[in-house]
Amino acid sequence: MSKLLIPLLLTCLLCALWAAPAELQNADESAAPTAGTQYPPYSGDIGRRDRRDVPNEMDRKMEHDREKKFNEERQAQLKRDTDKLFQLATQLKQAVDKSNENTLSLEVIKKAGEIEKLAKNVREKMRGQN
Repeated sequence: MSKLLIPLLLTCLLCALWAAPAELQNADESAAPTAGTQYPPYSGDIGRRDRRDVPNEMDRKMEHDREKKFNEERQAQLKRDTDKLFQLATQLKQAVDKSNENTLSLEVIKKAGEIEKLAKNVREKMRGQN
């Protein structure tokens, strides 16, 4: 009897081991989402505005303060640039007054270039491009 029992037990054991991976595979398949299931389950909220997306009063105030500070800094820079522009124009006028019809110094040409560059910069800042 033991001669028949040992092979029978071994056969049952091999069958159980062979069937176990198939059962685990079926269990994994049942856990996988099917064709109509949303994955991840919270993806239905995509595209909806969350409360964090809607600016609250504090966010609006912070944005307003930031814009105000930026405009104040821009205005201060414009004032400095126009003061410098006025100074360069005065220096250019003095240099031109010193020259005569036959002489035009390199300094005058250089000052005119600086004035042109600074004037363009001021114009761009006034338009809000910088």
